[in-house]
This record gives sequence, structure tokens and C-alpha cells, in this order.
Amino acid sequence: MTGTPAVAASPVSIASIVISMTIAAIGSGIMATYVPFVLTREGATWAARLAVPALAFGGLLGCVLAGPLIRRVGHARLLACSMAMVIIGAVLVAADLPPVWWVLARAIYGAASNVNFIICQSWLNHASSNEWRGRAMSFFYMCFILGLGFGAWLFGQVPAEGHLAPLIVVFVTALSIIPIGLTRLPNPPPPASVSVDVKMAWRISPVGLIGVLASGGLSMVVQGFTPIYATLNNVSQGEVALLMLVMQTGLLFIQYPLGLISDRIDRRVILLFTCGLIVIAGVAALMVSFTTFILLMIVFLVFGGAVETVYSVANAHANDRADPGEFVPLSSTLLVAWSTSATIVPLGITFLAPVLGQQTFIYAIILVASAYGGYVVWRLKEREAVPMDERENFGMKTAQMPNASIITDPEGGITPETKLS
Repeated sequence: MTGTPAVAASPVSIASIVISMTIAAIGSGIMATYVPFVLTREGATWAARLAVPALAFGGLLGCVLAGPLIRRVGHARLLACSMAMVIIGAVLVAADLPPVWWVLARAIYGAASNVNFIICQSWLNHASSNEWRGRAMSFFYMCFILGLGFGAWLFGQVPAEGHLAPLIVVFVTALSIIPIGLTRLPNPPPPASVSVDVKMAWRISPVGLIGVLASGGLSMVVQGFTPIYATLNNVSQGEVALLMLVMQTGLLFIQYPLGLISDRIDRRVILLFTCGLIVIAGVAALMVSFTTFILLMIVFLVFGGAVETVYSVANAHANDRADPGEFVPLSSTLLVAWSTSATIVPLGITFLAPVLGQQTFIYAIILVASAYGGYVVWRLKEREAVPMDERENFGMKTAQMPNASIITDPEGGITPETKLS
């Protein structure tokens, strides 16, 4: 492969990337449900909880290491290596080792998964034309999230005993290498250097920076602690799997419509509404019994979808206020902020939950959403909205895999016409 761009890319040309990551997402969905369910059921709840911040910390390392490694060996070679690390993590889980090794396996997966995602975002961003790049990225996110949900559901169809679930993860991860390994798309040029500038991000958009910071903790807490919570309440394997599947659909039923509305009104109003939605869903989650499982699934669908909305709308709001030369350091800073919060907040819950109880994560979500909502109210009084002609179109994104496509732009910047929200 060469480092020259594709000459006549079409939506069909990027199918290999989308297919590969969707297949890989199935394995991710299986493991994200299998690990907390089995560890919790076997009495190692401490390890199940610790695996959540370990996953996020691994992701933070992946964000830091991805750029230098891509510049060293290129996209295609690094993708093969990071997929191999996903397989190594699954093998560690299947090897009947003590629970602490499962925690290490999740950290390895977190690093490898973020590297995979950054590589594929970069490839998609490079191969797509300006006319359909936004739609391609939204479709990519949607397929990835649905792959995660299908993987969670698939876990409910196989026995938790034995090693079949992690073996399926090994199989689908190896399978996911084939489409992208056979693609004729050339390697993108090496990415720009990542620079983090918190002061600049704060100057551009405090609401955007704090929103992405909040969404890191919110997303990792909701996705990581929900299966533990359900398992501790004696929910069956199949129902835990179904609950995780339903949560992923929040991207379609909650984030997408709210995101479209945010194109038409002040995005901060949507962020405030979303924080209220999270608080309401949190209170409902505290009150709804597991005996009314269908109602509980609806509550957690709203939970998951609203958290996804905070990330995507806050990210779009920050980009609305940025100049073209600020896109790279802003995106870098938001990515690091998300990853840091996704590590610290779950780590705090891991230590507090044994003292405060299994619903600690729900109270934490309510607290974070309430604090951010209060801050948004204050900012609404302090600063005018962005003029409509200076705003971006909303693009579907997932808080589980934060945006790194601008970071991997080889020129270190991007024009307003090609900017993604």
C-alpha cells in the first residue's frame, strides 16, 4: 500500500472498513457483557467493577500511543497489531486465570480498541469525499453501535460456563481483519502531531469542554456498571444480554432526533434538556423493580441514549465556536478530557460502591448530570448562542468511541467545508 490518497473514492469503497469494524464490534459487545456477568456471578464483583476504569485507562493509553505508532508503521500494519492485542485479551479471559488477569485483559482491550477505532476513523476520513463524508461517518457509528448491541444479545444465546463466549470473540476478531486486510484503499498519510491545549478549549467553549468531560464518565459508568447491577439483582444471562442490546438502541431513538433538533435551536438548550432526561431516567432506575423488566429496559434505553447525546451535542457545540486552525488541538483536548473522565469517575465508583451500595453508579450519574445541567443554565445567561450561519450540521457519534478523525488529519487542520461536527 502507498501513502497516496484514493483517486475516485465512492461510498462502496469504504465498505471494507465499515464491515470490519462492525464484525469487531460484535466481539466487543460479547466481552463487554460476558466479563462483568461472569465475574459478578462468581463473587469477584470487585474485579468486575475495577475492569471498568481499567478499560477506560487502556483507552487513554491507546489515544496517546495511536498517533506515534501510526507514523512509525502505518495504518494497515498497526491495525493488524491492535487486532492481535484484542485477541490476546480474549485469550487471557478464556485461560482460567485469577480475576486480576481479567482486569488486565480489559485494559489491553481498551488500548487496542481505541487504536483500532482511531485507525478506521482516519481511513474513513481520508477515503471519503466532502459530499458524503458526514453521512459515511454517521453510518459507520450506527453500524458499530448495532454491532455492539448484537454482540451483547449473542452472549445471551451461548452458555456463560466454559470458554465459548471468549472463543467467539477470538473468531470474530480474526474474521474482522479479512475485509480490511484485503481492501484496495491506500494508507492515509501519517497523522498530525496531537497537541493538548486546555486553556484554548476552555476559551472556545466551556460548555463543550465540560460536556465532553462529563460524558466520558457518564458513558463508561452506564455501559460498564449496568450489567454488574443487573447480575447482582439475579437477572438471568439472557435478560442481561437483552438489556445491553436495548441500551445501544438509544443512539437511534434518543441521540439522533435530539441531535437534529440541536441544528435548529441553541445546542445548550438541548444539553440542558438531555441532562434533565438523564436525571429523570436515573430516578426511575432507582425506583423501577427488576420484576418489571420491560419498563426497566425502557429506562436504561433512555439512560444510554441521553448519555450519547451529551457527548455528540457538546462536541458539536465546541466545534461551532472554533476557527479552522483550532480544530486539531481542540479535538485532541476533547479526546483526552473524555478519556480522563472515563477513567476517574468509574474508578471512584469502584471504591465507593462496596460502602454505599450497588446503586452508587446511578447516584453518580444523577450527580454529574445535575451539576452539568446547572452549569449550562449559568452559561445560557452569560453568552449568546452561535449564529445559525456559523454552525455545523449535527453528525451521529457515540460516546463509547470518542471522535478522533480530526486528530488524524495529516495536514493538522481541516477546512470549514470538510469539517465534521
